[in-house]
Amino acid sequence: MSEEEAPEPEAPAGTDEEDVNAKLFGKWEVADIQYRDPSTRRYLSVTPIAHTMGRHAQKQFKKSEISIVERLANRLMKTGANAGKKQQALGIVRDAFDIVHERTEENPIQVLVRAVENSAPREETVRLKYGGISVPKAVDVAPQRRVDQALKFIADGAHSSSFKTPVDAAEALANQLIGAADYDVQTYAVGQKEEKERVAAAAR
Repeated sequence: MSEEEAPEPEAPAGTDEEDVNAKLFGKWEVADIQYRDPSTRRYLSVTPIAHTMGRHAQKQFKKSEISIVERLANRLMKTGANAGKKQQALGIVRDAFDIVHERTEENPIQVLVRAVENSAPREETVRLKYGGISVPKAVDVAPQRRVDQALKFIADGAHSSSFKTPVDAAEALANQLIGAADYDVQTYAVGQKEEKERVAAAAR
């Protein structure tokens, strides 16, 4: 058979046009997301898949390869009353994204990425013991931990704003995302980041 008659090689699995054009929740584009912080870029994965069924759970650090949106939903389940309610958490994230888009007219995934970058502390303190005396010492935060801390602050801020208040959970999460993306120090996530860095600066 000549080269001209040779059949076309099959495309690798997962590279067809439908997968390339897939959207998160069926409406949000995952391409062309802008990253401002090169240190956390590797750990801010964005994919159109919002639920991987825990495939990352058995391997250390595998969590950094799943979508940042799913990681946020997982973080929302951390309180005891919400443990295991993945569909409820995804519903809150989906509704929050709609609110973010209505207010900012931006892709909510971009807003989330910017919020995580702005909420990620660069310094924190550890306690060292010198002869029985504990002394705080400022240390740099690893990029992976920076993302973990940012997601924690955003989820904690949403929980504290909506728990036993008239504010809906999705509304509270949207407020946290928009405030953190704009670097509003009144936002819980940014306030926590500033506090950690202030304490670390005093312990240098």
